[in-house]
Amino acid sequence: MASNLDRLIKAKIPGDETGISIRHSLCDICTPVHHCGVDAYVKDGRVLKVEGTPDNPYNQGFLCTKGLCNRQYMYREDRLRTPLKRVGARGEGRFEPLGWDQAYAEIARGLGAVKEKYGPHAVAFFSGYAKWYRPIFQRFAFAFGSVNYGTDDSVCNNSGVMGLKCTVGRVAKPDLKNSRVFLGWAFGGYYSAHMAVRGLRGFKDRGGKVIIIDPKITPAVKHFADLHLMIKTGTDGALALGMARLIIDQGWVDRDYIRNHTCGYEDFTGLVRDFDLETTAGITGVPQELIYEATRLFATIKPGCINDSSSTVAHHANGFQNYRAIACLLALTGNFDVAGGNLPVLDTYIYRPAGFSMRAAHFAGELRPDYRHIGAGRFPIWDELVPEFQAVDLARHILEEKPYPVKALFTLGMNVKMFAGTDRMIEALKSLDFFVNTDLFETDTNKYADLVLPVCSSLERVDFKVYPGGYAFLTKAAVEPLYESKRDVDILFDLVKVLGIKDELLEKGYEACMDYMLEGSGLTMAELKKHDKPVKAPAFKPYVPGDYTREGYATPSGKFEFSSRLIAKYRQSHGLDPLPAYRSPFADEPDEEGRRKKYPLVLTTGTRLPNAIHSRLHGVPWARSLRPEPTADVNRHDAAARGVAEGDDIEIVTDYGRLKVKAHLTSKVGSGNVHFFHGYSEANANLLIGPHRVDPYSGFPAYKSNLCDFMKS
Repeated sequence: MASNLDRLIKAKIPGDETGISIRHSLCDICTPVHHCGVDAYVKDGRVLKVEGTPDNPYNQGFLCTKGLCNRQYMYREDRLRTPLKRVGARGEGRFEPLGWDQAYAEIARGLGAVKEKYGPHAVAFFSGYAKWYRPIFQRFAFAFGSVNYGTDDSVCNNSGVMGLKCTVGRVAKPDLKNSRVFLGWAFGGYYSAHMAVRGLRGFKDRGGKVIIIDPKITPAVKHFADLHLMIKTGTDGALALGMARLIIDQGWVDRDYIRNHTCGYEDFTGLVRDFDLETTAGITGVPQELIYEATRLFATIKPGCINDSSSTVAHHANGFQNYRAIACLLALTGNFDVAGGNLPVLDTYIYRPAGFSMRAAHFAGELRPDYRHIGAGRFPIWDELVPEFQAVDLARHILEEKPYPVKALFTLGMNVKMFAGTDRMIEALKSLDFFVNTDLFETDTNKYADLVLPVCSSLERVDFKVYPGGYAFLTKAAVEPLYESKRDVDILFDLVKVLGIKDELLEKGYEACMDYMLEGSGLTMAELKKHDKPVKAPAFKPYVPGDYTREGYATPSGKFEFSSRLIAKYRQSHGLDPLPAYRSPFADEPDEEGRRKKYPLVLTTGTRLPNAIHSRLHGVPWARSLRPEPTADVNRHDAAARGVAEGDDIEIVTDYGRLKVKAHLTSKVGSGNVHFFHGYSEANANLLIGPHRVDPYSGFPAYKSNLCDFMKS
């Protein structure tokens, strides 16, 4: 019979008697916008379970499906245990272990040889996951002497940021707590950004109206939507312009805002004349009466706010302009920079606004060499607004060596499967003189590296984080780093010495770098170390709606620009349109009409699942059990027309490739659509997408709209 102590230990009850303690940390499986607070239950140096931290100012104790997998995530069987050196051909995956000193010596030799022969810019630095170290990594790259620093934000967040900067100068987020209408453009909630669900539930309880625009029937649609506009994939811009024409024609425009705070309005009214209700309904597939009612609600019930998704809206060959067209609805209705509308925000640290300033951007960029980065000139809007190379151009640059060669890559958490046309990126990796990658796990990317270095999960390291409301958090490691893994920043600071990099801040280490970035916030690393939960920064200042409008917008005109003056600079040289003009998501394809006949369906990759985020949870047993095999969601009618039943093997076919997966039949996906989650090693969705299909403004790949078909395999 089990003793009382045994029962307490089995129940994971913390206390002196059981030897179980609770350590406060955060989850970084998901994006840095979230990073929910985690309570790790630890005994004898091992995490027994995780829960959400009840008094964390962001997640208040709630964790999503992915966050609850943290224990299995960090103890995955394929965790990297030691540094590894390649002993076979690239791609074979044959390695032998070596010590850290040996690994550092190999890196010094490999990077040093390329730098000496070709110059420092022939070494490119790239960050995938995680993101917590990024300002330090960017400064490290520049201090090494290379201008070529890039990140996976080349396909993640930056397109939406760029669209808003070109239009109104700043990112703006919905002020839901003071709003009356929520226009949830591509709002998912339950499967990503789970904390938004609580806010929307409260909004509904207060009588708020919810409109959701999504080509799929999601849990958010079922639980919250007063109106659901089931739009055709990639036609968001046409819908926004059609709504804009209705607002203008019906006299719902906020004339004071248009007169005092915008420019380019007359040109914009000319643009929307082509988008009458009948035309808009024909393009988008949304019935005219739904378009009218959604527009009426948003334009006439004040204030209203808009959810925007840098992923869903931007991942099309026309995504950047679609994003801008949606933003214009805020200006037309006077819902920008007002309580209950969309309020402008400034990032405090790593893509997260917290209501106080840090010197992270200055710290990261002050050593940037004056030199042309990879792909400079191909995407001039990117070049103007983002201090990184656009990583979609990395493979082309490596293979073509124009205007100069890139012969070495030093990457932290690179995922080759994020690249559309993954096979082309693999070809580029094979051609390198030297390639180093870090990761927690064995990955497909690591097979092509000369050296692979093991790094820690968030529960094994000290991590700095900010949250809205003025909060900052310096975590303490819940457990010691597993095996021989190291923190990413410790690897960088070790290499500063090994490579002989001369930079006073980097030479002093992590705390000195963070103190430099924190200067002016009222916080120091020494003060943060005294606390094991988030604390409020003395410099926190709540935003007052209207302040940004009063000071003038950070655009060339100082106003909301329906017609972007920045984009207008490249109208002649690159054919870019300063107005948010709509074009078909397949207009970049030669013979669009002929291709539609050959491939009558639209493939959307990366559609959200509750148990997965990119590649990172496919190897976690709990998460994988919810969808054990790579499975595409297909409409029941499309499946019946092809003789496909539930669970059948099907082959998805595009002009670029073929992929065998399982079929899941559903009515939640509209007819004409195929939705498939990405990141599987055994069924990589990005092998179906050509690397040439990119947005000419942002460079973002068309992950969400590719012509395809499927058949029974």
